Amino acid sequence: MPDHSFPGQKVGDYTVTAISDGYLTASLGLLLNIERDEASGIQQRSGLDDHSPMHINSFLVRGNGHVALVDSGAGGVRQWGGNLKASLPLVGIQPSDVDTILLTHAHPDHIGGLVDATGRALFPNAEVVVHEREVGFWQDDANLARANERARGNFQIARAALGAYADRLRRITGGDALPGISTVPLRGHTEGHTGYLIGSAGTGLLFWGDTVHFPSIQVKRPDASVTLDNDPISAAEARTRVFKMVSSEHLLVAGAHLNERGFARVVRRNGSYSIAAKS
Repeated sequence: MPDHSFPGQKVGDYTVTAISDGYLTASLGLLLNIERDEASGIQQRSGLDDHSPMHINSFLVRGNGHVALVDSGAGGVRQWGGNLKASLPLVGIQPSDVDTILLTHAHPDHIGGLVDATGRALFPNAEVVVHEREVGFWQDDANLARANERARGNFQIARAALGAYADRLRRITGGDALPGISTVPLRGHTEGHTGYLIGSAGTGLLFWGDTVHFPSIQVKRPDASVTLDNDPISAAEARTRVFKMVSSEHLLVAGAHLNERGFARVVRRNGSYSIAAKS
């Protein structure tokens, strides 16, 4: 039987369950365009310190005849996360039950869980959906040649994970990813960074990937990007568009690096945004 302690939401024809893959460590030093003291102050007023661990959330989406995941967590890559595989049976799902994996992008903490310790596909029956630009970026040898040592490791992880699903890789450029789940372009964090929207204004939910890494800080200061962004300016522009969209249309959001509950709402008041966790 499913373990109902996992946070869940009913959205349209789908039931969405947040499953934490665990944590990674990240410093406020990753932030751009904001002074460290200001960032630290915002973090502390939110009940966090400068070295609070960053959550890694994946989302199980069931409905319309599909069992899907949005991202797969880190899977233990770089000693990050790794809890998703053990948690799936607790919500009544085996890896073989998953038929679709919707990738927001191909950073290690989102695709590391696609493969097991031997590099084999962990989800034997799943089609992997990912934006065409995302695949193209990680497969481009010129991009690899320009990368620093850490980024080259990201290329290796992305190529291995995507390669394990080479015959089940659906490259998209827009439109619907699954019935009732549409794509939302979020380019900036990566070349093909993509959100997924279920439903519509008032009742919908947006999986926004890495729109934020430090929620309390970046919701208050949308112009603050991170060094992990491929294009920090475009990432900030995408973040501002998303905040306007989800606040004006009263959409629930689901994010990889929100708190362990996984869901939140963004509210605009007096010209600024705030975020509140949704249980």
